[in-house]
Amino acid sequence: MRLIIIILIIFSLAACAMGPDYKRPVINTPQAWRMEDKEAADLANTAWWEQFSDPVLNDLIAVSLKENNDLKIAAARVEEYVGRYWVGRSPLFPQFYATGDAGSQRLTERGQTPLPSSINNPSGFYQGGFNGSWEIDVWGRLRRLNEAARADLLSTEEGRRSVILTLVTSVANGYVNLRDFDKQLQVSERTAKSREESYRLFKLRFEGGVISEMELSQVKSEYELALSRIPFIQKLIAFQENALSVLLGKNPGPIPRGRTIDELTLPIVPAGLPSDLLERRPDVRQAEQNLIAANARIGAAKALYFPTISLTGAFGWSSTDLSKLFSGPSQAWSWAGTFISPIFTGGAVTGNYKAAQAVQQQTLFQYQKVIQTAFREVDDALADQKRTREQLAAQKQQVDTLRDYARIARLRYDEGYTSYIEVLDAERSLFNAELSYTETQGVLFQALVNLYKAMGGGWVTEADKMTEIR
Repeated sequence: MRLIIIILIIFSLAACAMGPDYKRPVINTPQAWRMEDKEAADLANTAWWEQFSDPVLNDLIAVSLKENNDLKIAAARVEEYVGRYWVGRSPLFPQFYATGDAGSQRLTERGQTPLPSSINNPSGFYQGGFNGSWEIDVWGRLRRLNEAARADLLSTEEGRRSVILTLVTSVANGYVNLRDFDKQLQVSERTAKSREESYRLFKLRFEGGVISEMELSQVKSEYELALSRIPFIQKLIAFQENALSVLLGKNPGPIPRGRTIDELTLPIVPAGLPSDLLERRPDVRQAEQNLIAANARIGAAKALYFPTISLTGAFGWSSTDLSKLFSGPSQAWSWAGTFISPIFTGGAVTGNYKAAQAVQQQTLFQYQKVIQTAFREVDDALADQKRTREQLAAQKQQVDTLRDYARIARLRYDEGYTSYIEVLDAERSLFNAELSYTETQGVLFQALVNLYKAMGGGWVTEADKMTEIR
């Protein structure tokens, strides 16, 4: 009866765990975004890249989700932490092992003490049995460690989802960059071809004595300027194709094209409340799981101040005769209880507890920083796409105006009202404006992609469904 009471007391104590239970910290959340689009639909839970209306981009993203090496590494890391979790929770349960020994030995017959005639020499020995042990988790140390291991596993899973988020947006931004460079190359080649024709005509005029060598040199310099731009853009295209190839999990090489940057459809601006980021973004959720793990380890460290109680037992057989190994007289068993309590550890227990508290504080501040960074990234992306739209509209008007200016300047030159310097100045301005307009187009697409990345959302789950890495 007394033993039963002791066991009940132990298990009632085991219902408690040392250390603080986790509570999500109070976060100062902005009430609204500074540039929120009130009429935009919340599309953060859909495969937003399909809004580009480019099947090639869809295929590239699908390939990256199956072949990207960073994603494979992240998936393997999750499997590692699944194993770590099982290892971490195993001490909660009794541990049982089977044992067995067998051997033979011969003693010297010429030692200081003669061997009795009754002793077999050589002789064999045989043992077999089972043993077990169980640490009773009175103070919750093992349960806190198990809680921390579970949070580590969930943190690693959120890390894998962060890789998916970054991968999809990197492929989309890389493809937009590539189509941007393609458009710049097209503008440069068209300008170079036009200036080549002008240079050919002016060369004939110079040879006929109609124009001076200075005018010919001016035309030639503008032609060479346009030519010099072409290999530079071709280099950027090669770099971008190589970067995309790595994201697709293959060796550097050409990337297929779909729609031009002028034909791509601008994604709709997603909407959502600032507080939604706490549930949407994988990096925020990962930071919270890290905080949960650090909080649990405080309890595990605090439990080291208190005694550890373990039960051990063994049952088996031992005999020098194999045929009699499992007979009644060969049985052997034992059981014991172990009580270990720290008395003096030279500050080791206190130091471990203080270190766990400090780690929890660091993780808390990191969690707060991740949330603040998330809010900043969304606000930046909203401002970026809004102001870039305005910039693009202004540049479009500038390109149209400069195109008219270049046309009028050439007509004035043909009719003898002005020098060719005015034509060159108009065409140079138009060329630079067209390149700037194309670059801003790419910036606008990237701003919208970055907005979807910053807001996170259910689209990560949609992308996760497309991967075969489970």
